[in-house]
Amino acid sequence: MGQLDDKTIIITGAAQGMGAVHARRCVEEGANVVLTDLQAEAGEKLAAELGERAAFVEQDVTREADWDRVVDETLARFGGIDGLVNNAAIWWTQPVLEEDATRFLKMLEVNVIGTWQGVRKVAPKMHERGGGSIVNLSSIAGTRGIPEHAAYGASKWAVRGLSKVAAAELGGMGVRVNTIHPGAVDGTGMFLVPEDEHEALFATQPIPRPARREEISGLLIFLLSDASSYVTGHEHVVDGGRTVW
Repeated sequence: MGQLDDKTIIITGAAQGMGAVHARRCVEEGANVVLTDLQAEAGEKLAAELGERAAFVEQDVTREADWDRVVDETLARFGGIDGLVNNAAIWWTQPVLEEDATRFLKMLEVNVIGTWQGVRKVAPKMHERGGGSIVNLSSIAGTRGIPEHAAYGASKWAVRGLSKVAAAELGGMGVRVNTIHPGAVDGTGMFLVPEDEHEALFATQPIPRPARREEISGLLIFLLSDASSYVTGHEHVVDGGRTVW
């Protein structure tokens, strides 16, 4: 038996990278998975590879109409929604004094408004189902001030705050809301450091290496599963101990 047997999970930004690993793990654990992304070709290909318990819906997470379509198609295909993973995000680095207002707003629109849209569109459907779990992907950049992460850091702190408020408001509906805060994760577009530089970069980290994507997915599976039924409103840091001091 899988940890997510018969649950239906929506995962945004799931066509590649860490989102694709999340989707694969959820299917392996017995879930039906709806993958969403702007990259339609890659998303369709992955959904086909994952089999009949996976479906792809093209989506811009900033568009309300796209969220309505994702919810409608998920309900039509699988009959309900038990989990939502707000994984879609954009990232770049820029010092505070050099950031551009238009770019800053774009970061907030995708990373924060996209997450909020997902919460407000999916939570009522989870309530109808008897409850569910929302997991919002933040970052260790949402727990401390990291130089050159003005817009990204602001967006990930906002996801953290939004998630706490949502957890407080939605608990009575049976909907849990938690955040995951990864550190450096190998094989993602947000960590592009060459392997021969890892030793120096992680020398002072208790676990001196970047995370594997599967290690983030392992925590995600727990938060989506009934094993975490009394866990809501909290930050779950996966960073090899990088932020312990």
